[in-house]
Amino acid sequence: MTLGGELKKARLAAGVTQEELAFKAEISRNYVSLLELDEKSPTVQVLLRICKALGTKASKIISRVE
Repeated sequence: MTLGGELKKARLAAGVTQEELAFKAEISRNYVSLLELDEKSPTVQVLLRICKALGTKASKIISRVE
């Protein structure tokens, strides 16, 4: 699975929309979409904010990608 796929899976498991995630992580909804489609890669700082907004650890997401 890709990082974008794992982020989408985590978002859906948390029951939040792309817009809600974007607001909580202080990024744009369009950027969330691009991340989930693997058209962009987040910086470590952005990944940490996304994971915090989803209530999960970045290490958990990354370990599923390796």
